[in-house]
Amino acid sequence: MTQKSELIKARVSFAAHEEYRVLRDSGGESAALPSGALRAYGELPAVGDWVWARPAFEMVLIESVEPRETSFNRKAAGRAQTSQCVAANIDICFVVCGLDGDFNPRRLERYLVLAWESGAQPVVVLNKADLCADPAAAINAVRSIAGRADVVAMTASRSAEPLTPWLRPGVTAALLGSSGAGKSTIANALTAGNMRSAKLATQQVREHDSRGRHTTTARMLLPLPCGAWLIDTPGMRELGLLAGKASLDLGFPEIAALAQECRFADCRHEQEPECAVRQAVEEGRISPDRWASYAKLQREARHHALETDARAMRAEKQKWKAIHKANRRLYRDRGL
Repeated sequence: MTQKSELIKARVSFAAHEEYRVLRDSGGESAALPSGALRAYGELPAVGDWVWARPAFEMVLIESVEPRETSFNRKAAGRAQTSQCVAANIDICFVVCGLDGDFNPRRLERYLVLAWESGAQPVVVLNKADLCADPAAAINAVRSIAGRADVVAMTASRSAEPLTPWLRPGVTAALLGSSGAGKSTIANALTAGNMRSAKLATQQVREHDSRGRHTTTARMLLPLPCGAWLIDTPGMRELGLLAGKASLDLGFPEIAALAQECRFADCRHEQEPECAVRQAVEEGRISPDRWASYAKLQREARHHALETDARAMRAEKQKWKAIHKANRRLYRDRGL
């Protein structure tokens, strides 16, 4: 068994297809692989994770992952309600949205709910402001749905300076958003002048719909000249919701406030009498699109909660079944 004194502390700086690199706490970067025990019994590391690793020739074996302070998670591909950690131990979520033909407020709402769920501070970054006829109107429209999240507009191909107020020494920020939003362009602008950060490839978006190609294919942790850290992530076209009611309320604060006025504390805002939310929709105080987005995310959150509870109950049942089986075997072997 490996002693703690034999391990080194490191932070995961690259992850793609179960291949990893880590930055050693003492300095330097090494290729890394999860140990067999971690693969069998633990959760695989994500970019931003702090880990304990054992040196093995020119690489290291990751033995354990430190508990995460924050994490941006989404539903993994498939029907099972399993979670995929996109970025760990982040302080700021830069939710990047292009002000071009791919601008989508409903997708932005989903990102914001997951950003609040992560425990980090969300900041909406409206990129490609030079392609928008009226950036001020776009900012006001987004602020109406962003709740407590800050909103900033910029053109990353010219400068990423508007993001510097959030990038203090020691802070870790993650760039999140769909393909083509300009995350790699932002990362290149922020890492300019840092020799440790390789320039990231960028591609043009499609002309007919402004959708991007997956330029970034791996998650990576980049040091910034200001002393902060930046996690760049691949574009996510599917963003399954894994979030609770509290995060949904933060993403839709005006609906959460109205829900306090409903007749029933557990009102689902569907067919219940004296529902303040439904009344606000009918009176035009909440737009139908905004309400439809909330209702959809509420159903997903409710389904996730039910699936999580059912999975926990099954795991608990299996645990006690194994304990009772082991006890029966013990009594039988002792002739009791």
